[in-house]
Amino acid sequence: MTVVRHRELAGRMAELARSTARPRAADQVLDDVTAAARELIPGADAVGVLLIGVNGKFESLANTSELPHQLDEVQMAYGEGPCLQAALGELILRSDDFRHEPRWPRYAAAAVEHGILSGLSVKLYTAERTAGALNMFGTKPHAFDADDESTAAILASHAAAAILASREGDQLKSAMTTRDRIGQAKGIIMERYGVDEVRAFEMLRQLSQETNTKLTEVAQRVIDTRAGVHTQT
Repeated sequence: MTVVRHRELAGRMAELARSTARPRAADQVLDDVTAAARELIPGADAVGVLLIGVNGKFESLANTSELPHQLDEVQMAYGEGPCLQAALGELILRSDDFRHEPRWPRYAAAAVEHGILSGLSVKLYTAERTAGALNMFGTKPHAFDADDESTAAILASHAAAAILASREGDQLKSAMTTRDRIGQAKGIIMERYGVDEVRAFEMLRQLSQETNTKLTEVAQRVIDTRAGVHTQT
């Protein structure tokens, strides 16, 4: 990797680090990552992120054009392709010429039809229930080299960090909402029935067990109806 390219990469990584430090949505950070890949990897004519859930549902995110999404759909339909394989298993997959690619024959033919001759896919280190890859597509053969693999791997780590941070934030917000909902329901029961906090929670828990309903749903019903809780005190 040339000195100039090292400097460019260092500068863009510093920008990405600052962007992930600020409170921003994961989609915004992923947009920055794919834009950086498009800028720093000369052969990358299109870039995108593919996420695959345990149920096989997939998402195409932060695409720099419609092409990555179109090729993601092809891979998921055929059950083969470098983006899919990198997401689920391999760390880095590179194809120098899809016209002569034996690993994914149906996908390779479709890629060529879309004008794509080269591909580079890097696995994202995401949550265990979701697999993902950062994917680069080139219109020329042999568009990517070892330096590109290194650059893509660094960018993929930032993409993964953004996804994990977003999901951890969502989980934290959900936990706080649940806690506040139960607290509010307990307050209503305490005021209505003249019981202490411990007994109010026991009443909520008893209702949850008797009706086979989640505790948070029981709490929400108490909040919504404010019509009394029918249980023994």
